[in-house]
Amino acid sequence: MKQLIIFSLLTIFSFNPVACAQASLPSMSAEELIVKMKSDSTLIILDIRTDAEISGPLGKIDGIIHIPVQELERRVNELDTYKDKEIAVICRSGNRSKAGTAILLKHGFNAKNVLGGMIEYRKLEAK
Repeated sequence: MKQLIIFSLLTIFSFNPVACAQASLPSMSAEELIVKMKSDSTLIILDIRTDAEISGPLGKIDGIIHIPVQELERRVNELDTYKDKEIAVICRSGNRSKAGTAILLKHGFNAKNVLGGMIEYRKLEAK
């Protein structure tokens, strides 16, 4: 029985590319994002929050592309023109953007998860 459980766990983790990809996702801090926004005009920012969140208290960053994470897999082709660009993936706190970054990486994009998300971005921006 113990061997069956171990085998099952190994099978789940070895055949789940999203779980494996999320373990070592490329990322950037919110501070790095702010610096890059000022120095790299080719940087693409993909906000994967819901419509309600975009309109909420944290607002949105000017010039972002908005595709909610729930729609990203089926709408990923909308980003094909940005395959040669770096894409910073942001959400509210940095958790959903991990999933969004993994989806983009799976489709061959140069994506980085923004650690701390919009919460951290707004804290730093206020300084």
